[in-house]
Formats: sequence, C-alpha cells, structure tokens
Amino acid sequence: MNNSAFVKGLYAAAARGEGGVLIAALHSAVEWKEAEGSPYAAANPYIGADAVGALLGRIATDIVDFRLMPQTFTDGGDVVVVEGRYTGTGATTKKSLDAPFAHVWHLRDGKVMRFQQYTDTRQWTQVLGAGSLTPEP
Repeated sequence: MNNSAFVKGLYAAAARGEGGVLIAALHSAVEWKEAEGSPYAAANPYIGADAVGALLGRIATDIVDFRLMPQTFTDGGDVVVVEGRYTGTGATTKKSLDAPFAHVWHLRDGKVMRFQQYTDTRQWTQVLGAGSLTPEP
C-alpha cells in the first residue's frame, strides 16, 4: 500500500468512528502540531500517541458532530498532503464550524512520524468561544 492509500484509510477509519486506527498508526515519538494561532496550539508539539489521543478527545468534546472531509490527496512519497474541510458545532457557542484544512503527514515504515495542521484558526476560536475549551489533562 502506498502512503496516500494509507492516509486515506486513516480518514476512512475516522469517519467510521474508529479513532483507535489513527492512534495505532502513530510512531511512539510522533510529533503532532496544531496550526499556529489555534486554540489547541499552546501545547504544541504533542509528542506521542497518548498526547495526540488526549487532544483528539478534547476536540471531540469541544465540537459536536465533528467531521473531517478530505477532498484532495497529494502523495509525495514519505509526505502526503491532504486538503479538505472540517465541520461541526461548537459545544458551548452552538456556532457552526465549516473551515478548510491542509494536513501534512510525514510517514516512515507505515507509521506517522510528524503531522502539521493548517486551518482557519480565527474561525475555530470564534466557534469554540473564549474560555470554552475543555481543560488540558
């Protein structure tokens, strides 16, 4: 399986609610970065599967019906870039999220080594509302 197909499989698993598939695909020392300016970026980089799992749990709590809709996959070998959209509703504000994203996946030997997110951080901040974030563990 090529890296683009591998990453497509991660999004498909997420759509089925199988978050454990992504966690299992992370290298033990994965470096995960949320977009600069994001409400979640203060803890960048998230290192390791436990930290990434906690982050994704926070997002699932803070955004009701959170969805990732990948649209374009660009396979650069060990680097795969995915463009798409996020949707959902802020749990506290009830504001709708409909933001574009670009995800840059760095892979090696069937594991995610690094991840970088780019998105409309202003929209995320408005949807989450000031002080509405679930406290970090």
